[in-house]
Amino acid sequence: MIGDCHTAGLVSRQGSIDWLCLPHFDSGACFAALLGTAEHGHWSISPAGPIRSIRRQYRDGTLILETEFETESGSVKLIDCMMSRQEMPEVLRVVVGTRGQVRMKLELVIRFDYGSVVPWVRHTDNGLSPLPSRHDRLRADVPLHSENMKTGRSSPLQRDKRFSLI
Repeated sequence: MIGDCHTAGLVSRQGSIDWLCLPHFDSGACFAALLGTAEHGHWSISPAGPIRSIRRQYRDGTLILETEFETESGSVKLIDCMMSRQEMPEVLRVVVGTRGQVRMKLELVIRFDYGSVVPWVRHTDNGLSPLPSRHDRLRADVPLHSENMKTGRSSPLQRDKRFSLI
């Protein structure tokens, strides 16, 4: 679980946020795969190839979740948290290479109102914004592409990558 005292997200061992209501606990979920399937909304970041082992821990005294994936070609750490709230919630996900080179895959399926509404997506210079206009916006350090009502990316990790959903 990651949270900011106003809302919380549930992160699976495989690196997928499968439940998140924005902007508050009692808002409609934009990621509701926990109640249905991945098509009801999720945000997964994980190695593209076979995973040998997964280790998870929270940083001491925080809700900063670290998931370390070990693969044949290397290891990578996925760091998940929600930023202290100013006005709107912000989910921050950082991918850090710790050994070797690991091809990562990202899949973002935003669905409003518990998976019942599929938004249009407008690409911006450094991410995307779902339409109808909500306050949600994804910023990413890598180029993204959309296909079949999903947004994704698959690339080798050459340096740290940051993704945030506002």
